[in-house]
Amino acid sequence: MPRRHRIARLASQTALALIVALIAPSFARTARADQKELLVFEAASLKDAFAKLARRFEKEHPGVKVVANAAGTQELRAQVEHGATADVFASADRKHMDALAVEGLVVPAGVFTCNEPVVVVRRGLGLVIQSLADLPRAERIVIGTPEVPIGAYTLQILQKATKSLGADFPGRVQAKVASRELNVRQILAKVVLGEADAGIVYRSDAVSAAGKVQVVAIHSEANVTAEYPIAVLKKAVSPALARQWVELVSSRAGAQILGESGFVPCRKR
Repeated sequence: MPRRHRIARLASQTALALIVALIAPSFARTARADQKELLVFEAASLKDAFAKLARRFEKEHPGVKVVANAAGTQELRAQVEHGATADVFASADRKHMDALAVEGLVVPAGVFTCNEPVVVVRRGLGLVIQSLADLPRAERIVIGTPEVPIGAYTLQILQKATKSLGADFPGRVQAKVASRELNVRQILAKVVLGEADAGIVYRSDAVSAAGKVQVVAIHSEANVTAEYPIAVLKKAVSPALARQWVELVSSRAGAQILGESGFVPCRKR
């Protein structure tokens, strides 16, 4: 089975233990002798933007194929920890990247872009849910598990919102949660398909579903900024190409593509 197919099969697994069990034999490199491959582990929310960047990178590097493994950040971290072959890891938060750095598995990482959570609402409910305060009015809400960056950000948002919406606001939202997903694209898909009334995703995900969902901004007092660090793996098979990929996504051209995909510049600390 070609490696790209194996990667797709891995990404479809939602049970983390099963992913870890399958990962070791699944990422053996099988590139042709005349073709180099750059294997990029990317947070699910980066999928569309990185696909555009991959086309640019391949054009600038003839004979190189960028192979993407897009999944929940926590899944990608587990795969790396259990010996999966990869060149670059781009995370949707610092927590999982910092853990890999402490374990000595990545070269010290830098933040290359930022994102912000928004509420997405299935079509037809736009008049019912017009702000974060209206979220408990949804009958079926879908959020990320606490281990997933978007899930952790969601919990932070609900807690911050208590200052203006009351101490009971998190509980009123949690009471309507129908499912907790392992990556942000699964949250988005359930709202797009009408399996959920509302969910919290990144703005970049909302951009990818333009016209299929309604987007509700979260007021700045309650919102958080999602920082995206990127790093070259210590055991990268193609470290030179990996560094060039990091340079591209961190460049002005990379920032433009990321901006078009809904990502935002990071605020200076």
